[in-house]
Amino acid sequence: MTLKKTLLASLIGATIAGGALLPLTASAETLRIGYSADPETLDIHEQLSGGMLRFSHLAFDPLVRWTKDFDFEPRLATEWEQTDDTHIRMTLREGVTFHSGNPFTAKDVVWTIERLQESPDYKAIFEPIASAEAIDDYTVEITTTEPYPLMLNLATYIFPMDSEFYTGETDSGNDKAEIVKAGNSFASRNVSGTGPFRLTDRRQGVRVDFERFEDYWDTETEGNVSSIVLTPISENASRVAALLSGGVDFIDAVPPNDLERIRESGDVELIEVPGTRIIGFQLNEEKVEAFQDVRVRQAVDLAINQQGIADRLMRGFATPAGQFSPEGYSGHNPDLVPRYDLERAQELMAEAGYEDGFTVDMIAPNNRYVNDAQIAQAVANMLSRINIRVNLRTMPLAQYWPEYDTRQSDIAMLGWHSDTEDSANFFQYLSFCIDDETGAGQYNYGNYCNEEIDALVTEADSVTDLERRNEMLREAEAMLYEDVGFVMLHWQNLAYAAANGVDIEPVVNAIDFPYLGDLVISR
Repeated sequence: MTLKKTLLASLIGATIAGGALLPLTASAETLRIGYSADPETLDIHEQLSGGMLRFSHLAFDPLVRWTKDFDFEPRLATEWEQTDDTHIRMTLREGVTFHSGNPFTAKDVVWTIERLQESPDYKAIFEPIASAEAIDDYTVEITTTEPYPLMLNLATYIFPMDSEFYTGETDSGNDKAEIVKAGNSFASRNVSGTGPFRLTDRRQGVRVDFERFEDYWDTETEGNVSSIVLTPISENASRVAALLSGGVDFIDAVPPNDLERIRESGDVELIEVPGTRIIGFQLNEEKVEAFQDVRVRQAVDLAINQQGIADRLMRGFATPAGQFSPEGYSGHNPDLVPRYDLERAQELMAEAGYEDGFTVDMIAPNNRYVNDAQIAQAVANMLSRINIRVNLRTMPLAQYWPEYDTRQSDIAMLGWHSDTEDSANFFQYLSFCIDDETGAGQYNYGNYCNEEIDALVTEADSVTDLERRNEMLREAEAMLYEDVGFVMLHWQNLAYAAANGVDIEPVVNAIDFPYLGDLVISR
């Protein structure tokens, strides 16, 4: 039996004799997490994903972070002032120490921003920043290329790194700051942040151990977790069983078919949160010539019964979507709704000359999104009704991202949560024409390109009149709706569950990054 299977069996059995996983009656400060996946890497700029951002909030701190009500809460930045249309000056928190023992100063913020601008995954988000300058040890001034209304949104993704720790060469002569996608770099194996927890051990795909950072700056938090054991449990049933048996204290991604079971249990608490993550599919126009025809893309969209997936597979735990932007986002357009129409889809395939259809390959993860593999199979079945025959492969997230990055399949599943809690981010990453230099379209798997939409969204990002900006983004959504640059399925709701006494409700949120440094356990 493999180490991973042995550990999982012990989790479901509730205890490991003499092991590091403490029984339910052990110290209340130890939190045992069963997440659907563990961090893909330790380099927080290598992969832009929900799992990596969760890790960032454990081992690092952002300049500011979102509250439950989508306000900004000071963290490593204590104050900020927009001095003119293109400059913001931020005052930094003093007395903060990195896990290495190095002091945190403005030079670390500047170094981190410059590294973000070099990251393939992040450079598009940080493209509006012209420069960052350390005015003194605890003041940094950020200059944008033009008026930019989302600078504080951006600051929620600046987790200052320990510039001294990551500067220099390894014994083998490699740059410690180098970002290597799905590779073996210094930053992917070593970490020094300012966050509440210090990583002590990591076995990829098996478990990750953390302990409370003794010199953590936030002495006012009521959080009392002293150590964390994170075990990836990709199978939904096994993850739920581990919680109900007492093998773990806290799980994410409670599957829809287990919600009632969790609710009825007297030993655990269920927390449900409306989600803003769009789930959908990307059609690779470079690999499949038919997908370059808007009629075929529209046929694919019309052939998928989003409401049926939400009702039957998601058990109502999702909101069917016809656009990127959920309600409440700047570009949400109430006129854009799912439009399932199988008969019209078949007509469009015939009009485009593909009445007999064609065969495609599809990839999807099987442990990232709620019921991801089942959804992919359902969509494959629906596409068969318009004679698109799908060869589906599903795989764990650790295998999925490297394969996704190659863009070698014909259709790929993707879920995306806006990194800035704003509509423009969806477009910039998922539908913008690919530009390796700026990072635009970094996750545009389908090689879709509509320069008119790109120009409209880009212009909106420099408009400080928010109502006018919202109108422009709603127009962009309408244009993408007709052009089907992304096949929308639904916005995925979130569900967490925890053992009684593990008070998760105050620390979970719609952005799906639990603030575990503030978690209180009382049992």
